[in-house]
Amino acid sequence: MSSSFENLQPRPVWAHFATLCAIPRASLREATLRDHLIRWAQERGIETVVDSVGNLILRKPASPGYESVPGVVLQGHLDMVCQANRGTEHDFERDAIHAVVRDGWVIAEQTTLGADNGIGVALALAALEEPDLLHPPLEVLLTINEESGMDGARGLVPGTLQGTQLINLDTEEWGHFYLGCAGGVDVEVHHASPLHDLPSAYIAVRLELSGLRGGHSGIDIHLGRGNAIKLLAEALSALSKLTDVRLIELRGGTARNAIPREAFAVCAMPAVDVAKLDEFVRQLLDGWQPRYAEVEPALALRADLLDSSREAALDAQESHRLLNFIESVANGVARRSDDFLGVTDTSSNLGVVTLEQGAFGATFKVRSLHDLRASRFADELVEHAAQFGLQARKDGAYPGWTPNPSSDLLALCQKVYSTEFGQPASLQVIHAGLECGLLAASHPHLDMISFGPDIRGAHAPGERVEIASVAQCWTLLKAVLQALAKPEARL
Repeated sequence: MSSSFENLQPRPVWAHFATLCAIPRASLREATLRDHLIRWAQERGIETVVDSVGNLILRKPASPGYESVPGVVLQGHLDMVCQANRGTEHDFERDAIHAVVRDGWVIAEQTTLGADNGIGVALALAALEEPDLLHPPLEVLLTINEESGMDGARGLVPGTLQGTQLINLDTEEWGHFYLGCAGGVDVEVHHASPLHDLPSAYIAVRLELSGLRGGHSGIDIHLGRGNAIKLLAEALSALSKLTDVRLIELRGGTARNAIPREAFAVCAMPAVDVAKLDEFVRQLLDGWQPRYAEVEPALALRADLLDSSREAALDAQESHRLLNFIESVANGVARRSDDFLGVTDTSSNLGVVTLEQGAFGATFKVRSLHDLRASRFADELVEHAAQFGLQARKDGAYPGWTPNPSSDLLALCQKVYSTEFGQPASLQVIHAGLECGLLAASHPHLDMISFGPDIRGAHAPGERVEIASVAQCWTLLKAVLQALAKPEARL
């Protein structure tokens, strides 16, 4: 076990999480971790199955005397979102995650931690090897590529799971039982712009926007954090009112489901106007200060002249068209829930933008608690792109998870929670995309619930998980499994 975790309790959970930190597990790169877990399970006599899309299913018989009790599935995903602060040398395909313990939290200071969903996976693995745990027939479903497409849950063949109840361990707020989640769909925008020779009196400039907090595009979308792509487009549009701006290159964001923290652009402008840049940047930052002083205190913008010569760029009209599209396209919360106080119903996140050699691309993540609203909102983004002469299409749709307040599993979990912690748990839906919607589509008989520890800053560097809440999750999970095993405890 990593020295960062060796004194933490519950020790079995943190030991597994240390392994997950040590083995790189970017989306679509989970095979090494999966192979390790197969060997681990086989050494303990636990049945292992890898399905046709690469999901790992681990099965353990019920405790003696409880073989006839309906089985339960513990579910999480193997992959993690990979983000690092600028200047951090970290290869997510080779390097272990460096985590430290500070003030009751485990934190990765310069990268994402992978507590989403590594802690959930660790809880499930610990349950498989807990020696004195009373439990029904137990399955652990560990899916692949949840973060960039939900391919694992999407490809799960109907009838694969033997259990009748499923506990998803992928939510991030302790003290809440989640019984519903948003569905989602991606929108991809593409356009090819012609390049034109630059006049001889033009010079290349690099604008870089940085210092934003970023975050999860579902859980954090309502917090009013800045989107680096949108802010950079705002800056470039403002600059174009002072001088002729011609785009050469544009990059921002790294994942459709993460709020962009950084973006940069290379553009050309008349050399005679370069002297205006410093004052322009200062005034722009002064203008942003009232809007973002509290939520984005480290917001930074800088402009640098480039020594290398640039010979071609988009013309002014084409540059304005792309910038106007980025500035005007919907981003953030579009609708609040009518049924759940304080919960976002529908949103979009402009997660990634690229422009290179005239090829423009943009990727959006649209989420909604209502599948039809997600589809319609995505259609609106496609139509908006078409108004600017850009090609766009929807892709990767997945269903939400419809709440079932009368769930037997929910009633049992509420009873157990009150017994263990002396107070009721809150009931909630989440504006993130859990895999429960897809699992319900392939296994409609499943009674499902979700819970997890306190995780903050998922999908962004500085992600952290609270140690005490992990221990509480472990206590709850063991008590729920024991209650499910005992017929007299079932409701």
